[in-house]
Amino acid sequence: MAVKIRLRRMGSRNAAFYRVIVQDSRYAPTGRFIETLGWYDPKQEGNNFSLNLDRADYWLSNGAQPSETASSLIKKARELPVEKAVSGAVTEEEVPAVAAEADADEAAEEAAE
Repeated sequence: MAVKIRLRRMGSRNAAFYRVIVQDSRYAPTGRFIETLGWYDPKQEGNNFSLNLDRADYWLSNGAQPSETASSLIKKARELPVEKAVSGAVTEEEVPAVAAEADADEAAEEAAE
């Protein structure tokens, strides 16, 4: 099983928001995934991402291949001071409201189908 660490687009047009996920490469990029490692909001100023570095290291040690953007986020997370780095599970409070709205929109679309 080839595992990849990649970004999954959430949000809407002109309001991009991404989740950092671990996914089996046999599934489509918008399909099923194994675990959420964090989030990335390119429109936010300053510290615009959160990443569970412990879990990312676990998956990398088990052979996961990160995408270019995911590897740059992991590199940035390693350079952050310990106070700003996320070491535990990614909580709902850490995910910006944009992602919550996108999840609600996706659920409504799936229910309509």
